[in-house]
Amino acid sequence: MIIEGVTNLISAMYYGWTGDISFCAILSLHDFFWDKTVSMNRLRGTGEYDKVFQEGVYNCAGCGTPLYKSTTKFNSGCGWPAFYEGFPGAINRTPDPDGRRTEITCAACGGHLGHVFKGEGFSVPTDERHCVNSVSIKFVPADATPSL
Repeated sequence: MIIEGVTNLISAMYYGWTGDISFCAILSLHDFFWDKTVSMNRLRGTGEYDKVFQEGVYNCAGCGTPLYKSTTKFNSGCGWPAFYEGFPGAINRTPDPDGRRTEITCAACGGHLGHVFKGEGFSVPTDERHCVNSVSIKFVPADATPSL
């Protein structure tokens, strides 16, 4: 859908302008957006924590603030770690400008975590899925001893 919108926009620019924009530049812009979308889809399921289900806590990779208990993690099949709730006050929510998704960020440092989706029908208490990027969190096992 994103690619289709970009393609339509680029086509409108090409046919609507009488300036010196070249068809090569339009194709390059289309390829840039296409590559980014395809690349993100290829990353699905490659995150370090997607299949981790040990007992522990997931902290913000940026500042170390505890964000999620491992007991709130579930296998959503989306290819990224999924949680149904975070620690109270640890996560901020901001609707994306297009209204389709809600971004989640660390309340302490503002680091991007991913997006939250509601009403997808998963059998979790909140009917929410926090789709979190593995690089934005660090897992601390319950049996880990503090480093000296």
